[in-house]
Amino acid sequence: MHSASARRLGLLSILLGLASLGLLAVSIRGFRAGGWPWPQAYELAGWGVWAATGGVVAALGGLVARGRNPRGGGGIVLLGLILSLPVAGLGAAFEITARTTSPINDISTDTDDPPVFWFTATPSDYPAENTGPQRAAYPDVRPLDLPVAADEAFAAALALVENHGWEVLSADPAESQIEAIATSRLFGFEDEVAIRITKTDTGTRIDMRSRSRLGQIDRGANARRIEAYLEKLETRAQD
Repeated sequence: MHSASARRLGLLSILLGLASLGLLAVSIRGFRAGGWPWPQAYELAGWGVWAATGGVVAALGGLVARGRNPRGGGGIVLLGLILSLPVAGLGAAFEITARTTSPINDISTDTDDPPVFWFTATPSDYPAENTGPQRAAYPDVRPLDLPVAADEAFAAALALVENHGWEVLSADPAESQIEAIATSRLFGFEDEVAIRITKTDTGTRIDMRSRSRLGQIDRGANARRIEAYLEKLETRAQD
């Protein structure tokens, strides 16, 4: 009896896991192909998360029903759990970051005189109301000072942008600024990046601004991008 219940729950978990993977794949494909607005793609992905969560619950129930019976359908249950966990985990991480990060989507190393976007689809100034929340949430987002000449810093910054695979919109040394589009790995969301190079008495100062084109929050993505980029740029400059 317990063995039959475990197998049924395992099969249900497999079906729900496959459904969750399919729904996520379709939502990503629909958005990346350019035919779906992002709320529609998110809604379908959300159904995938619910399916995956159901799959995890069914798999755990199967494990309980199986008990210590070595022939109780453990392989089927385990497969269902493996298929359900990726989307369920992704949904959980998505929800956690949404609740634990500041509800802003435009981050700059210089909030007093932020870089201005000139070549993006919607040029605009950094929102002044972001200053307080950003400083509280991301105190490590700050300018990078390099002991190198401006032209050397510009070349290194541009090379790193290209190494990341970002789409370069503008890279004129005379303007002392690089603008580019960074694309997220999963859905392909486009974020706008501006990197400003300024001469100083000791070398060069690098400021960076990153903002999301879609949505009102970024779940910390822009701050992480700035910190990671400037850390790599500093390492390159020291080599």
